[in-house]
Amino acid sequence: MNEVETGEEATSDETTSEQQPMTDEQMAELVQAVHHNGIVALKMHFNEVQGQVMNLEAYGPVFVFHVMDEAKDVYSCGFFLRELIARFQTNNSPNIWMASFFIDLMKVKGGKALTPPPTSEEEAKAMIDNVLVPHCIAAVREEFAPEQVHAGLAWNETHGPVFEAGFPALTEGNNVCAIPLHMLLIHLQLNRDPSELLLQGLYNIRKEHGLD
Repeated sequence: MNEVETGEEATSDETTSEQQPMTDEQMAELVQAVHHNGIVALKMHFNEVQGQVMNLEAYGPVFVFHVMDEAKDVYSCGFFLRELIARFQTNNSPNIWMASFFIDLMKVKGGKALTPPPTSEEEAKAMIDNVLVPHCIAAVREEFAPEQVHAGLAWNETHGPVFEAGFPALTEGNNVCAIPLHMLLIHLQLNRDPSELLLQGLYNIRKEHGLD
C-alpha cells in the first residue's frame, strides 16, 4: 500500500482545521509574532540573528533566518509557518529545535546561503537527479542498514512525481511512504534535509507494524 505524505502539516496557513480562515490583518499579526518569536528563540543560542519572511504561493509564509558565527560567516535556514506555530504553542523546546539546524550547517565552515531555486526544467532535473535523489537514497539506506529498503522516484496519479521509500519485507498493510518531489525540493532550497521527511514516514510505518 502506498501512502503519500504531502507535508501539509508544515505548510498549511491555518493553525487548526476547525478555525475559520484568517483575515489578512490577522494573518499579518500572526506572521509578525512568529517572526519575532523565531528571532528571540535563536538569540538564545547565537548573538547575530536576522530574519525575513517570504511568501511562496504553494507554501504560504516561509521564515528565513540568518545566523552569523564568530568567523562572520552567515548560515541561512528556512521554516514553514505551521511547524513554527506547533513548536511555539506546545513549548516543545523551539529554541533548541531551531538552533539544531544551524549547528548542523555550521559543521561545514564558510557559511551557507539558501540554495537558489532552479530557473529551468533542465536545472530542476539536474538538482533532482544529481543532488536530491542520491542524497535521499543514501540517507534512508544508511538509517535502516542492514535492513533492505526500497527507495526511488515514482509517479502518483494525485500528487504527480514523488520519492517513495519502504520496506519490502513488510507484506501486509502500509509498507511505503511517498513525498511529492516539490516538497523535497523546497526543503533542499531552504537548507533543510529533505530526507528527514522520508525518515519520519518510514519510522511511522515501523511503528504501525510494531517494530519500534
